[in-house]
Amino acid sequence: MTDLVNSDRKRTLADTRRNLIARGRARYAGSFAHAVVKGLGAIEFGDRIIVFGASFLLSVLPLIILLGAFANTRVDDNIATRLGLNQEGDHIVEALFKNSHPGFTFGIVVSLVLSLAGTIAVARSVQRLYQRTFDHPDIRGWSNVLRCLIWAVVLAGEVILDALISRPLRDLPAGRVCLGFGNLAIVTAFFWWGLHFLLVRRETWRRLFPAALTTGVFWVGLGAFASFYFSSTLVSDSHLYGSIGVVFTLVSWFIAMGAVIILGAVIGAAWQKRREASFQS
Repeated sequence: MTDLVNSDRKRTLADTRRNLIARGRARYAGSFAHAVVKGLGAIEFGDRIIVFGASFLLSVLPLIILLGAFANTRVDDNIATRLGLNQEGDHIVEALFKNSHPGFTFGIVVSLVLSLAGTIAVARSVQRLYQRTFDHPDIRGWSNVLRCLIWAVVLAGEVILDALISRPLRDLPAGRVCLGFGNLAIVTAFFWWGLHFLLVRRETWRRLFPAALTTGVFWVGLGAFASFYFSSTLVSDSHLYGSIGVVFTLVSWFIAMGAVIILGAVIGAAWQKRREASFQS
């Protein structure tokens, strides 16, 4: 008799479990989370963020350093601000990016050209991401190479400008709060323009705003997370591995930046599509 009761309980529990799983799957199918996961899978999220981190380190960062040196500014100020470094971490990054005043030697010109070419490739990968996310065909031709070049130059200019204003703003009593809201506005505006520009104006400004705003929110969130995580990690890696340890931390940061750009685009696009579907229903 006891065995029969236990068997009925097990059968009831199994049926309940199956029903719960079936209900969960039914709710998940067609949900916002399902749309986001499907979008991330379509663009191979994991592979893309690794490639983005490596490409940014090898191409975009050297270009920003070179342009910053010609503009008589320092990229370490921007990195220290973005990562929320403490005083020790600030000194470590400052030592890594020593002051230099390069002239137009042959080596500098070659480095500038190679960094520029790599940066265009990064811009092209971001463009392909936007095209897949918003279901647009690939764009080719020299005019598109010029478009990617313009996007990359604007990005480098935004980073250099941010390096000029971030440190004095950060030192104010409410500087970090002002810096957070300022970064949200600037980053949202940049990616809003970048989405519209790289998609060759095939999407309206209104449809692209959710993706730009989501990217901006994630970007500020990454800055807040960085101040808790990357500051201690950078100091620890520097003590363990020396200067190459700082590079390890920077690669992790660049990978996180790639995740922010991809998540912002995919979640923003899914958000916009659900809004449109709700309006039509």
